[in-house]
Amino acid sequence: MAAYFASLNLLKLARNLPGGISQGIIWGIMALGIYITFRLLDVADLTVDGSFTTGGAVTVMLILGGWPAWAALLIAVLAGLLAGLVTGLLHTKLGIPAILAGILTQFSLYSINLRIMGMAANKAVSVDKYHLLLSSRHIPAAILTGALIALALVSVFYWYFGTEQGSAIRATGNNQAMSRALGINIDTMKVLGLSLSNGIVALAGGLLSQYQGFADINMGRGAIVIGLAAVIIGEVISRPLLGKYLNFYGTLSFTVIGGVIYYLVIVVVLWLRLNSNDLKLFTAVVVALFLAVPYLRGQSKSSFARLKRKGGNEHA
Repeated sequence: MAAYFASLNLLKLARNLPGGISQGIIWGIMALGIYITFRLLDVADLTVDGSFTTGGAVTVMLILGGWPAWAALLIAVLAGLLAGLVTGLLHTKLGIPAILAGILTQFSLYSINLRIMGMAANKAVSVDKYHLLLSSRHIPAAILTGALIALALVSVFYWYFGTEQGSAIRATGNNQAMSRALGINIDTMKVLGLSLSNGIVALAGGLLSQYQGFADINMGRGAIVIGLAAVIIGEVISRPLLGKYLNFYGTLSFTVIGGVIYYLVIVVVLWLRLNSNDLKLFTAVVVALFLAVPYLRGQSKSSFARLKRKGGNEHA
């Protein structure tokens, strides 16, 4: 055991941390999209595994076709919006449960993404040949660009979900019956929320494809789990740190931070030379642990409260 720890190179870990931060920001941006459905709409949307890849595929193919990177990203967002729209219509107009609607869209996107990439499993785009917004070859610039995009998205979401329409989306997820009684078209709000969510997920996919220099048909596999991990980690960390001062802006910001923390943990796991084939298992364990923390914390508080009440009754 001593020999194992002695063989670990701290300098190598320090060199890998900036790369983990840059990728973590991208996954944190994706988590913002998942936050809309998971927390605001209270919907489990599995479309994201497909729409994430769609964003990457559209971005790379348009850049290869001569489009500027920023314009390719905008079209990728539109493609994500359409994917979310399909899921929303399947759910609201055809009565298919949201989780099954997401699975159907995700399943069909596999073939669509292959067609987007010319029936190839992956497509590469070189930073030496094309002007990309961010690249793993220039990590400090990638961190800055990713952070600015995340900050802009958090600010826009903070404003938008305070508007009448944004508040209607939040109300729909909070209480559908009451929202309907107040005259809110909950089907429209669901479709809008699902579309917006997948548009942001596709944006993150486009950013990641530029960062890593290629789009792959399997790049979105497990994206929903990583996004949920970022959301839960952000919530678990933000509440003790900010307490009553935690507002919606802070919650959105910590969602991105959760993505960074998640990816830094992955960097440490790889640095410890654990089997990379176990990463999916490790991710599932991390998500389960962070999901359990709020529940266990609540159980602990309620247990202490019961004991306190019990003790007070005995003294009385």
